[in-house]
Amino acid sequence: MRKSGFLGNAALLAAAFAGFALSASASAASSSDAELQQQIQGKLKNKEFAQVTVKSNNGIVTLNGTVDKYQAKVDAEKKVRKMSAVKEVDDEIQVAGKQVPDATLQATLNKKLAYDQFGQPTGPGRAAFNGVFGYENTYDNITAAVNDGVVTLDGAVRWEQDKKSANALVAQQDGVKDVIDKVKVLPASIYDDQIRAREYEALYGDNVLGRYGMDPAAPIRIVVDNGHVSLYGTVQSQMEKNIASIRAGQVSGVFSVQNNLQVSKS
Repeated sequence: MRKSGFLGNAALLAAAFAGFALSASASAASSSDAELQQQIQGKLKNKEFAQVTVKSNNGIVTLNGTVDKYQAKVDAEKKVRKMSAVKEVDDEIQVAGKQVPDATLQATLNKKLAYDQFGQPTGPGRAAFNGVFGYENTYDNITAAVNDGVVTLDGAVRWEQDKKSANALVAQQDGVKDVIDKVKVLPASIYDDQIRAREYEALYGDNVLGRYGMDPAAPIRIVVDNGHVSLYGTVQSQMEKNIASIRAGQVSGVFSVQNNLQVSKS
């Protein structure tokens, strides 16, 4: 009986110790989360984050509240993710700034995207094209579609920097609530770069099509992916579109040509 009682007391002591350990662990975690929340709030002390709230649970951080621009939502999440104690971020921040009609926002974004990165020969290999093989954005094609303030970016670019620049441009625009990025960065390929150069010479060296190299916002855009060429932009007539197909198809090394050029209605 005495032995049984001893075992019973030992079990009670073990259970009590385990409970104390769990309580201490929970208290430490709670203290750690509270400290992390304070640190994050210190990182988000700028005026643009004034309405953002922070909650941490075992290092998993939830951001709530509102900001005026989508860029602020992006910046807040980036700041928090950089902190070593943060395991994960659940970004529930809402963009509650200026309201812009979808059609207006879409037109504004596409106009700005058309000029984006013009005159910016940055990134590996870009300098080779600058001033030699046309405008720097001749080899990109990015479009924006807007639905309830949510912007979907689609298309393809030659350089990663162009994709980042497009996202940054959109994030700063009033009326943008969220961004879905579907832009493809084309694989680096000397073979494709050679085709780009030859396509540029074939299209813009043509007496009829050469004028489309005058406006950096309205070039015939040349997208090359593993030897396959796609043309984008707007031309003034069906004849010009047909000529573009012929010239692009005559370039050596090209496997196929997809002519997506639109004919102006004016």
